[in-house]
Amino acid sequence: MARTRKPTQSEIDGVQYRRAKLWQIILYACNALCGLTVYSLIGQASYAASIGFGISTMAVGAILTGTRILDAITDPLLAFLYDRVNTRFGKLRILIMGGFAVEALALWCMFDLCSSKGLGLGMFIALYVLYVLGYTINNMTIQTIPAILSNDPRQRPTIGVWTTVFNYLVPMVFSIVLNMVVLARAGGTYNQTYLSSAVRITLLVGLLGNILCCIGVSAYDKPETFRGLKKHEPLKVKDMADVLMHNKPLQAYIAAAASDKIAQTTASQSIITTMLYGIMIGNMGLSTILTVIAMLPSIIFAIFGAKYAGKHGSRKATIVWSAACIGVGAVMIVFFLLIDPKKIAQMGVITVLYVLLNLALNGCKMCVTTASSSFMADCIDYELDRSGRYVPAVVSGTYSLLDKLISSVGALLATGACAVIGYVNTVPQPNDPMTTSVVAVTLSVMYGLPILGWIISMIAMKGCKLTKDEMVNVQKRIAEKKKEGILETARENGVEV
Repeated sequence: MARTRKPTQSEIDGVQYRRAKLWQIILYACNALCGLTVYSLIGQASYAASIGFGISTMAVGAILTGTRILDAITDPLLAFLYDRVNTRFGKLRILIMGGFAVEALALWCMFDLCSSKGLGLGMFIALYVLYVLGYTINNMTIQTIPAILSNDPRQRPTIGVWTTVFNYLVPMVFSIVLNMVVLARAGGTYNQTYLSSAVRITLLVGLLGNILCCIGVSAYDKPETFRGLKKHEPLKVKDMADVLMHNKPLQAYIAAAASDKIAQTTASQSIITTMLYGIMIGNMGLSTILTVIAMLPSIIFAIFGAKYAGKHGSRKATIVWSAACIGVGAVMIVFFLLIDPKKIAQMGVITVLYVLLNLALNGCKMCVTTASSSFMADCIDYELDRSGRYVPAVVSGTYSLLDKLISSVGALLATGACAVIGYVNTVPQPNDPMTTSVVAVTLSVMYGLPILGWIISMIAMKGCKLTKDEMVNVQKRIAEKKKEGILETARENGVEV
């Protein structure tokens, strides 16, 4: 008896989906070889400033704060460049490699070529600004690619899984290379030898990652991919404002993602983790151990979260897993109030319970991340249906601007919370006494604030109408409008249809 052929998702939905091959998704995810190695390297910019340019630590802090604002502002500006770049070599590949060339030159000069030459503050600022510009062009272009690789709402979360895998593995491996190999060969101290070796390794790995990413997207990097539903007109500032004001799913996404981001950023500040693991638990090393332990389960959770989002839609997945995060977060607070936190460090039953709760919370967080990342691509297609314009850089850049500005207050919130309990001129130390106020602030920031963020996410997404079924309708309408546009163009050219 012949086996009945299972209908494809395109046949079920009545939409001819564009689906990426697995190798294309994996090669796209290789962009992490650039993004996260550069991120790790630039985290040591204070050493480059001090050793290579003789700049004080206080001045470096001011420079880095100022450039964070510049970084946020340049994100939406990329949309204008993105809109105008059209070459025979494509749009994506030119912007990816062009942006990398700019940031690579800046980093090479900052850490090696111009370092230890007595060039001073002005040169360091110029190089750092140049790095920010190159990084923006490269990174923001890469952020637009998931929507381009696939318009199937069920496949998009899979792209996020591979991105997550690389985002976990690359920083860990690269950190080991820098700290255990490069630093050791430099004599165990941060010196010019270390800086030169670190930047050369970073740029070689980054070049490889960008080349692989370009290979992965090459089949999609053609003019018709970026064609909207109406006659193309140069992008204007008012177009960006229109997207922000009228793209309701994007508004929901910004509210959901930004509230999560500011909560997580605040909770991840070193002064907060010091109060949790150093003062309350009494074992600072446990934080690193848990990070390593959580790696494999987090990847498994990401895979599961992607399957759930693919089946039920990114909106519903965000709501469900945000609710799960709230539940586990609340249990964590109760757990700490009922036990002596010091017993967690004694490697007994209490330790096992804490590790399991921590894994559950990290896993639920991972599912939220996977679902929300695919929702960004849905927002881009919604905008194409709504306005007729295909503007992935506008959508991602607008979100990134607001996200960075909002999340930049994470450190301020953390230090403010510590100041309330007496840490005004000092910072928490692992051997400080565990007072009631320390426990209250630690639990409030570490778990209470994220719970508030997840509540906001749920409210924002519940008010959003871009459900799984509506996304299918969006793709149908886009396909119909494209067909009508082709027929109209043919008639205008005198071609019988």
